[in-house]
Amino acid sequence: MSAWLPTAPCTPAGCASLRWPTVRRATAVLRLVAGTAAVLAGVLLAPVAIPLGPTGRARLAALWCRTVMRAFGVRVRVTGAVPPRRLPGPPGPGTLVVPNHISWLDVPLVASVLPGRMLAKREVRRWPVLGPLARFGGTLFVDRDRLRELPAVVGAVAGVLRRGSRVVVFPEGSTWCGRERGRFRPAVFQAALDAGAVVQPVHIAYRPVGAAAFVGDDALGTSLWRVAAAAGLTAEITVLPPIPAAAHPDRRALARAAQPAVGGAAAAGATAAPHRRPPGSRVFPAQTTVDRDSANLPSASVHHSVSFIPAAASSERTPS
Repeated sequence: MSAWLPTAPCTPAGCASLRWPTVRRATAVLRLVAGTAAVLAGVLLAPVAIPLGPTGRARLAALWCRTVMRAFGVRVRVTGAVPPRRLPGPPGPGTLVVPNHISWLDVPLVASVLPGRMLAKREVRRWPVLGPLARFGGTLFVDRDRLRELPAVVGAVAGVLRRGSRVVVFPEGSTWCGRERGRFRPAVFQAALDAGAVVQPVHIAYRPVGAAAFVGDDALGTSLWRVAAAAGLTAEITVLPPIPAAAHPDRRALARAAQPAVGGAAAAGATAAPHRRPPGSRVFPAQTTVDRDSANLPSASVHHSVSFIPAAASSERTPS
């Protein structure tokens, strides 16, 4: 595990040991099968989307992600103005989307609303099923243990932004349970500055809290079961006002501007009505033992960004 890797205090025992309404076991099994089938369908149909072009593939990917979420029994609630993929007129710089990070569900959730290219850790390339899909979707990969790669990664992200595309990065660098949040690491914000792009803060929340959390040394199989078994699980995504990168002098200032926006949305969401138990549901302990999946690493994000790199090394443009 890299010494630079951000870690969160969130653990499965602390975050996924609460009690919330669950569906019957047969329903959970059906959801698990349906969700897996939806993911596999994406693998099989991916070649069909190649002739569609970037816009067509993005729309198809968004539809597929919504299908995956629905198959797992997750309802999606979108708040805020969702910007178009491209604004009318001449092509301009793209958008750096920066959500908080709670779960593996964050990836299809964001992609269903704001489809774009993800920044992921290199290990995702070798994952079964998800690896080929990530490569097909144009995911940008980073080696977390090679600090010398940082300028090239920042340059690659900036290049994608200059061509008018979206890039989705989780700048906390690790998943947090939803009750706690991490600091936005500034390194990747340099790409937005270099490209003159817009930063799009996004706040993610799940109700009930904890059901979707994928933290610490949690096993992917265990998390999949919790999601499938949760009754009335709702994913809430709030699209916040964009922040022009040029309005801030350096990446640290830009990161400091984006993080409070996301945190402010979290504080507003905390005052919302509590989660209601659906009629006919039952309450059981949330933690269910399922075979471990080695794809998850302790306290490491599924889509782990370059934010674990010290800011001083991220670009020659901004002084350390």
